[in-house]
Amino acid sequence: MSLFHRKALAPIPFDPSKEEPAVKKSICTGEATAGFLDRATGHFRDVQVIKTPMDLQEFCQRTDTDPKTIRTIY
Repeated sequence: MSLFHRKALAPIPFDPSKEEPAVKKSICTGEATAGFLDRATGHFRDVQVIKTPMDLQEFCQRTDTDPKTIRTIY
């Protein structure tokens, strides 16, 4: 067993009819946060900080979405 082995993370539950996966980016700092955008109210629910492209892949695996379909909000 490797010392730096990453555990498999649990899926993130969400209702696709009410929320859509999105990435919120800061214009000034470039900081990115993955989460869900409420379709009715426009409220963004933070889930995970994105520091590397691997973090975004992990978020997509946990939500079972395609990275190409994730909307970016500034």
